[in-house]
Amino acid sequence: MKKELLIVDGYNVIGSWPHLNQLKLKDQLPEARDQLLWDLSEYQKYSGKKVIVVFDAMYVPGNARTVQVKNIDVVWTSKNETADSYIEALATKEQSLFTQVEVATSDHAEQWTIFSAGALRIPAPELLRSVKRAKVEIKQVTKTYHQRPLGNRINFNETEAQKLRDLYQRLDQDQ
Repeated sequence: MKKELLIVDGYNVIGSWPHLNQLKLKDQLPEARDQLLWDLSEYQKYSGKKVIVVFDAMYVPGNARTVQVKNIDVVWTSKNETADSYIEALATKEQSLFTQVEVATSDHAEQWTIFSAGALRIPAPELLRSVKRAKVEIKQVTKTYHQRPLGNRINFNETEAQKLRDLYQRLDQDQ
């Protein structure tokens, strides 16, 4: 089975997702970044895809670095490097027989470059729909789990269950 890698063009997605763009327009860009990372962290856990979010130095100048935030690799490009060029190089490097790379951006030129490298492309609005769908499914699974009667929520096969009953009887006899 192929490993799946989702590379996200951070500022492009923030500008495309209405709730994050509203934060950006209110000069709350750090909050928009935090919310994006929170949403993608949940999505990563649910989907099983490794997620890397790339931000360029346009809004946060400084040294290039990669940090882990909410179990996601967050890349800050150097001052003279765009997120697009970093993403293109990373997608080309990571795409292989063993890894399927998908890039989330609504930049059409970027999408074609990524596609020519063999990676998949996903527009930011489509990623938002996937993230929302994952949240709904997580809530449904959680609700179903919590509605189950209390008691044994672990599924044992009959052999394991019998071993536990025998152990319980032995412990009960010792008292």
